[in-house]
Amino acid sequence: MSEVLLGLAHRLRVPELSKHHSSTTVLAAFSFINGLISIALMAIAALVTRAPFIFPSLGPTAFLLFYTPTAPPACPRNTLCGHLIGALAGWLSLVLFGLTAAPPALTGGVDWARVGAAGLSLALTAGLMVILRVPHPPAGATTLIVSLGLMPHLWQIGVLMLAVLVLTMQGFVINRLAGIDYPFWGPSRTT
Repeated sequence: MSEVLLGLAHRLRVPELSKHHSSTTVLAAFSFINGLISIALMAIAALVTRAPFIFPSLGPTAFLLFYTPTAPPACPRNTLCGHLIGALAGWLSLVLFGLTAAPPALTGGVDWARVGAAGLSLALTAGLMVILRVPHPPAGATTLIVSLGLMPHLWQIGVLMLAVLVLTMQGFVINRLAGIDYPFWGPSRTT
């Protein structure tokens, strides 16, 4: 994270920032600003389109992208593939347990079918991410969001993935502007 901030400060010709403030304060400000921008953009897109461009697992994804950009779970491949696996596993679980038309668990409650869908979705997500070597922990939240019925339609999964793509692109641009060797696709070999 400090690499990102110092890289941006250097490119913006404000290296004095780190000389006058503690690195914790500067890192907190950087995280605050990027979190605000990232999620605000998604919320505005959701407001304008009335589509689910914002969902809870974007928060931890943004944190990974801007606080630990060179960690393998933050690379574009793991971010995009992890969320896609989670979303599809959640939807498949809804279908298998006959829950595509059921109300979300938050309003309709939890029954045995919902327990099965939630358990299966997380098991599929975890297993497939390990097999495919694309770990991205926030995808565990994505699969539960879908399997608990908060986003039960395939078109919503498309919007969800578009939101993940936009956030990943923002992470790529910010990290590259900062001079971080943020990967184009897979994790860097040095991590």
